[in-house]
Amino acid sequence: MDKYDIKSLTIPAPLTEIPDPPKQLFIRGTYPKGTELKFLTVVGARKYTPYGKQVCEHLIHELKGYPVVIISGLALGIDGVAHRAALDAGLTTIAVPGSGLSDTVLYPRTHLQLAHDILEHNGALISEFEPDWKPRPESFPQRNRIMAGMSDAVLVVEAELRSGTLITSRLATEYNRDVLAIPGPVHSETSKGPHMLIQKGAALITSGTDILETLGIDAKKEKNSNLEIMLSLKEQRVKDFLTHPLQRDELIQKLSLPVSEANILLSGLELKGYLREVLGSIEWIQ
Repeated sequence: MDKYDIKSLTIPAPLTEIPDPPKQLFIRGTYPKGTELKFLTVVGARKYTPYGKQVCEHLIHELKGYPVVIISGLALGIDGVAHRAALDAGLTTIAVPGSGLSDTVLYPRTHLQLAHDILEHNGALISEFEPDWKPRPESFPQRNRIMAGMSDAVLVVEAELRSGTLITSRLATEYNRDVLAIPGPVHSETSKGPHMLIQKGAALITSGTDILETLGIDAKKEKNSNLEIMLSLKEQRVKDFLTHPLQRDELIQKLSLPVSEANILLSGLELKGYLREVLGSIEWIQ
């Protein structure tokens, strides 16, 4: 079967423990296995702030190399940011949409390519809805319990006081999962949700180390620097072209991207330590 095929999934043990477990699950892709893995659900505001996006990306990148799986809902906003950040950090990510898993109904439509990128990088799409189920308003709170139930902890990045994000955090508390929250600017509406959770006992998160400690991962011992590098499709093309060093102009021409986009892509790879440029010649160093 192809990774794009829709298959039945045996309900993972953590989901069998919640009061209202799903009767069935469907999957596209590969469900991650390993007793050492920890599952972190990341949720947040649809209309996030630049601060929220930056801190989400930064914290997930700090988890690079550790046995952490990122779960989110494929939605617009922080969900999409979390999935992309996980892919960029080489972490496995699972999307739980509020729809069936067929390409014809997968929601939101603007994240269809993101869903395919998740599959290309050995992640998974999971849903309890039939493959051709079209999303309804009630579908989203229903899928939130799947995200909370699958996880070891739920991280709230940004949320207003009345939001679906807080439904997920409430369910996590009911299911005896850890709730983590990132503090934000005191006057921001999207900081009110996390601040309320912190006041009620959620773990205050300011670094990737805080997340690892909550998940019971020893940051000093368990990082695996030999994990397979997980790259986005565009990043993989750069790597494929750099079997030997190339001049920047030659590489950009091969990538067939706008010059500004190509330069941003190359700068990002350089910041991640995957390549370096010496006298105009770029080489892959990982």
